[in-house]
Amino acid sequence: MAWDWTPETLGALEDFLASRGITVGPLTTKPIGDGHSNLTFLVGDGTRSVVVRRPPPPPIPPGAHDMLREAALLSALYETEVPVPQVLAVGQAGDVLDVPFYVMSFAAGHVVTDRTPSPLDIPEQRRLIGHRLIDTLADLHGVDWQSAGLGKLGRPEGFNARHLSRMRRLIAQSDGSAPSDFADVDAWLEANVPSESGATLIHCDYRIGNVMLAPEAPGRIAAVLDWELATLGDPLIDVGYLIATIPTPGQAPNPTAELSAALLEDGYPTRDELTARYAEATGRNLSNLAWYTTFALWKLAVLYEYSRRRVEAGIGDPYYADPELVQRFLADARRTAGLDRRTPQEEHT
Repeated sequence: MAWDWTPETLGALEDFLASRGITVGPLTTKPIGDGHSNLTFLVGDGTRSVVVRRPPPPPIPPGAHDMLREAALLSALYETEVPVPQVLAVGQAGDVLDVPFYVMSFAAGHVVTDRTPSPLDIPEQRRLIGHRLIDTLADLHGVDWQSAGLGKLGRPEGFNARHLSRMRRLIAQSDGSAPSDFADVDAWLEANVPSESGATLIHCDYRIGNVMLAPEAPGRIAAVLDWELATLGDPLIDVGYLIATIPTPGQAPNPTAELSAALLEDGYPTRDELTARYAEATGRNLSNLAWYTTFALWKLAVLYEYSRRRVEAGIGDPYYADPELVQRFLADARRTAGLDRRTPQEEHT
């Protein structure tokens, strides 16, 4: 993370929170999360802790990291079945920082990555966590976004083709085409774009690492986190993305699935079990799920390549510097689309 609080900005934050009755007196701050996107801090006065979220340092791509949009979305979802933190205050650019930010409630809990923490680390609790993960996604897709006042969040009609085109532009060559190592997957996606399965609120980064689990049994979702990419679109975009982030036994994981290694532990539902549960809960037809999963992997490859180029230009997060990260996503995308017919043994020769 290339940004931290200065005495001046911390003092301004103390005044901002105190004037709203949120905290009192001197504050301590601690970065939380992976720090590769929006920056999130645990802030406390010794009695109460809250979370402050702000954009990353500039340069910021146009339309990205909109704190005011994210805060409005969380406020709209707070009264629904979807568990989200409560937004306590919103700061405009100039109030404390030179960028907008917001303050939300903090609840103790677990974010699962490489292992499931105690007391949830038994097969029965892991299975329950998996079920709650997919049930919460179904609840999100069931939100009446029009009644919630979220109708301006996006354009669900034609979302799939438009999103594919938008992502391609991030790394396109001068003639608008995808780079050569992306081209086969890109062409397959373009030729097989499905009609939208519906129009719902979608998270666009829904995975085990972006939910907070309640600290005690039974395993349940205390909060869904990181809503910066949320929009209106095809709900199967979220399902395909979730599946793309679940590691496959016996197969080298892509970089995002690597962050979900705990899902290989005994008890967690398989990919097929999760998608079957989603289909039963929502009644949606998942026969085209391979397209959505391939798209998720291709999109991750695009975003990592875009971020890698920013590192090369001296303005990006060094985490993305390794080009092999991009190739691991593309290899997974080819397997999912059926473009790579090699056996696992041939892949290692």
